[in-house]
Amino acid sequence: MPAMRCYVSGRVQGVFFRASTRDRARQLGLTGQASNLPDGRVEVIASGPEAALAALRRWLRDGPSQARVTRLECEPCAEKSFQGFEIR
Repeated sequence: MPAMRCYVSGRVQGVFFRASTRDRARQLGLTGQASNLPDGRVEVIASGPEAALAALRRWLRDGPSQARVTRLECEPCAEKSFQGFEIR
């Protein structure tokens, strides 16, 4: 199954970005995780059908209403085994 790793920059910590990402990913049937990084970005790793990954990528461009995304970088990555979608 395809997988991607995304780095989201901007005002993305402290605005429910990870929880909103988890909720959206679950709606799309994806597994993975969302983590805050020390440099202020959020890292999202997701695995699932390509169409669902594309939908999550589109959603990450804006995120939840409180967020201000200034940059989104996504790349394919090796599939990891996750049980559901987690916040780390």
